[in-house]
Amino acid sequence: MTLADEPASKTRAAANGAALARHVDADIAAGRKVLTLEASALQSLAEALDRSFAEAVEALLKVKGRVIVSGMGKSGHVARKLAATLASTGTPAQFVHPAEASHGDLGMIMADDAVIALSNSGETRELSDLIAHAHLRGIPLIAVSSRAGSSLVQAADIGLVLPAAKEACPNGLAPTTSTTMMLALGDALAVALMTRRGFSPDDYRVLHPGGSLGQALQRVSSLMHVGEAMPLVAEDAPMPDVLIAISSKGFGCTGVVDGKGLLVGIITDGDLRRHVGRDLMDRSAAEIMTHGPKTVPDTMLAVEALRLMTKGRPAITSLFVVAAADTEGRPLGFLHMHDLIRAGIDPPRPGEEG
Repeated sequence: MTLADEPASKTRAAANGAALARHVDADIAAGRKVLTLEASALQSLAEALDRSFAEAVEALLKVKGRVIVSGMGKSGHVARKLAATLASTGTPAQFVHPAEASHGDLGMIMADDAVIALSNSGETRELSDLIAHAHLRGIPLIAVSSRAGSSLVQAADIGLVLPAAKEACPNGLAPTTSTTMMLALGDALAVALMTRRGFSPDDYRVLHPGGSLGQALQRVSSLMHVGEAMPLVAEDAPMPDVLIAISSKGFGCTGVVDGKGLLVGIITDGDLRRHVGRDLMDRSAAEIMTHGPKTVPDTMLAVEALRLMTKGRPAITSLFVVAAADTEGRPLGFLHMHDLIRAGIDPPRPGEEG
């Protein structure tokens, strides 16, 4: 931009600022109206859940194959999301486009499957062949629609009817409130199925091995150092042995165990600095150790261990791991903060604690 362009640029910026000032209140009001309408609709949906919802959950639990989810247009986008959510939470699922179903993709839907069909009006023509296929093969059909008397709900084995609610679109045309309710109802089904299946964080990690979430759901037992890799010395170990243990293992510390093999203390670089003196090398491990080191059970999630390490000031860089059922404190493994970070587990951001 040249100097000659500067006045024009400032004029445009001023004009844009003035335009924003004229519309800011109206824009915020419009946004709040949408969110208020949709929040009210979700509350109505929660209150409207009845026995048919429980019947849908029961039917989906009995499926030996996959849950086929289908819908057209905006309902199709919601259906894709529902299929993905079900699949990632322990219920095998697949989206099938209703128009493509009429051109060969019906072959993806088998007798052991179940179908969830989404249509706000319940009169989506593209779903007709899929509905007929479900009837022909005896496949359970669950409908999600805003009209109890629609063709889709009447044809279904179980109908989940959305409560009457005004679309947030000012013209009442664009699917907004209705698709929000569909999306939330799909989440409710997925979570209810998770609960009935007893789907655990470990199960979730199996299906999400990639990314920070999958890594964070690892247990400390899968990351800890065990056996000879653990930095340990006896209570009566002379200082030269302590220094060798600290330097050779490379963790900057060593645990101290008593005659029964129970963890009774820890010696860190800081402990060594505090006891620097002419008689340091004449002391034993028990004389300079810090008593009662922090330990964690082997069943703890790795992300919880990292949170424990970083919440104090100064942060703890290492922890000893004990068996969850061990009440005495026998060291089972050793965990360093670097092990967690190398595994891709993110430390909590400021403000996330509490």
